[in-house]
Amino acid sequence: MKIVKSIATGVLLAGMVTGVSTASFAGGHGFKCKVSEESMTKPGGFPDRALTMIVPYGPGGGSGQVAAAMAKAVTDLTGVDINRDHKPGGSGSVGTTAYMAAPADGYNVLEHIDDASSAHALDSSKVHPGKDLIPLVISQVTFSQIYIRTNEDRFSDWKSFVAWVKAQGGKATIANVSAEGSMERVTMKFITDATGMEIQQISFDKGAPRYGALLGGQVDALFEQPGDVKKFLDAGNFKPILTVFGERPKAFADVPTHVEMGMSFEPLLRFRGFYVNAKAPADRVKWLQWAFQRGYCQDSYQKYNESKFMTVIDSYRDTDGARKLIGQSIEQYRTVYKNMGMAVK
Repeated sequence: MKIVKSIATGVLLAGMVTGVSTASFAGGHGFKCKVSEESMTKPGGFPDRALTMIVPYGPGGGSGQVAAAMAKAVTDLTGVDINRDHKPGGSGSVGTTAYMAAPADGYNVLEHIDDASSAHALDSSKVHPGKDLIPLVISQVTFSQIYIRTNEDRFSDWKSFVAWVKAQGGKATIANVSAEGSMERVTMKFITDATGMEIQQISFDKGAPRYGALLGGQVDALFEQPGDVKKFLDAGNFKPILTVFGERPKAFADVPTHVEMGMSFEPLLRFRGFYVNAKAPADRVKWLQWAFQRGYCQDSYQKYNESKFMTVIDSYRDTDGARKLIGQSIEQYRTVYKNMGMAVK
């Protein structure tokens, strides 16, 4: 079944991921911070030692990068050190499991992405990121692109890439994440259904090997978000040939969108944020909410987001906004999965 032919409900829900149509994001507003308090008294002296941030992905990818940027911002703001503990595997499930087994005392926080929402949508027994966890802040919302090597001589743009892939009889490859129900995998299904392409998706849980596979020629293309591969774009190693978004962002004005290439699906967006166990003491949660939301406001974090194309879409969500985003995302993925014929538990 081709999702683009049966996605009417999914399109409506997909637009709800951010609360409004993706087209309205194209101008971007960048900085948005509603936290006016520059300081907050520590409740009962908490924290009186370093925090631990569990990151369920490797240090080289987007999650590792945003975790480092936010940890620096919060430490600069509060003077409290944050030790990052990377636990990649299972598209985030390894790190999530480790986090939920850690003490719920507020000293442990979690970085996670929309994979947590899609995982719960597929299997309701898995952690609900808006109920079992308390979102401290969503600090990045972004779009995806398909990349090729800049020195590629077999194809040069989206149309020639599609034509080349179709001529390979299913042997063409693209680097992607591993989880079948992830945003990346679902979006690639939309794309292959819409174009009639048959392409092998080569799975990588860690960002660095995924990028290295394209750089080294082990795969023909890469599905990723622009901020995560910025150093390869700046170095002239990679170039985008398709933007999965409602209209062309200014930073990629010469790259066609999936809509322009005849695809009618509403884009799924990547979002990243920071969480604490819902069982943590309420006064400590309140301090963490302030620290991470104010951390988003720090100049160092704003410059980081700007450098990673994270100001094209309004990236800020406080706890209430994050819960709304998560709830809408879970319902969206459930609809998409049912349309795909996947077993939703």
